[in-house]
Amino acid sequence: MSRIGKQEIAIPKGVTVTMDGSILKVVGPKGTLTKIFRDDVVINIADKVTLSVKRNDKFSRSLWGTYASHIKNMIIGVETPYQKKLILEGVGFKSDVKGKELHFALGFSHPVVVPIPDGITATAEKNNITITGVDKELVGSFTAAIRALKKPEPYKGKGMRYDDEVIRRKQGKKTA
Repeated sequence: MSRIGKQEIAIPKGVTVTMDGSILKVVGPKGTLTKIFRDDVVINIADKVTLSVKRNDKFSRSLWGTYASHIKNMIIGVETPYQKKLILEGVGFKSDVKGKELHFALGFSHPVVVPIPDGITATAEKNNITITGVDKELVGSFTAAIRALKKPEPYKGKGMRYDDEVIRRKQGKKTA
């Protein structure tokens, strides 16, 4: 039995949840999200969203809690957008937002340009980058892709890190 799947998901005021075939649509004050769900889990929408397993096999039970988490994240996202922050540390490292692109100077011989996907807003002041959007999955994957451009290194702490991330520092070479 899925502990997460058994729980009812409350629908706040101002948010509407509709199911059209296999497509679930969540509309809220901050935006609209749609997602395709398999028919292995039955989704009932009334005042609250409840999920139940269609067949009692391992695959259906594994999707039960996953789908409940996806629906809960969609409802939360259209009400209050998700936000991730990155900190760029290092001498000469710069970040800038120009139109729908993020421009970085990361110590390479060329500037790095990353297009910002639809549904995401990014701001960069000094070396703090804030990524905001209603889709939790899209915000997290885009932030991870940006962080992968220059991961933080353990000796000087240079690179791009999440704002709540702690970098374990290593001791450098000892001179004789």
